[in-house]
Amino acid sequence: MKPFMDNQTPLSCRINVTPIIDVAMVLVITLLITAPMIARSDIEIDLPQTQTRSVEDEARVAVTLGTDGRVAVEDQIVPASELASALHQRLSQPGNENLLVVVRADAGMPYRAVREAMSVVRTAGAKRIAFATRLRAGEER
Repeated sequence: MKPFMDNQTPLSCRINVTPIIDVAMVLVITLLITAPMIARSDIEIDLPQTQTRSVEDEARVAVTLGTDGRVAVEDQIVPASELASALHQRLSQPGNENLLVVVRADAGMPYRAVREAMSVVRTAGAKRIAFATRLRAGEER
């Protein structure tokens, strides 16, 4: 017995992957076209522009956090429990409503301590807060 007859073509045991590839390509192209549309919302917004300003030229008050737990407002050391009242007294003076509060903390300070100090600074009435940093070696201002 012959496996196939003379007039017939041999049987193919392979899967035809061409339709699967076509469908996959259509799905990939559809995804590439629709993904940017999905990522954006329909809300029109005008993003703020940045500008570089030197904090040194601006009126400010410095809050320094020492690694030993000491706290200073400008050059006056105050107990940590009185930071809010000392800062509020400074910010409540006429003309100091929008005074920039610069928080100076050691790089080794625990994040929790800095976060708690920031919370105290906000409750004292500070509207504008900045962190003091230093330049890397070799950088110019």
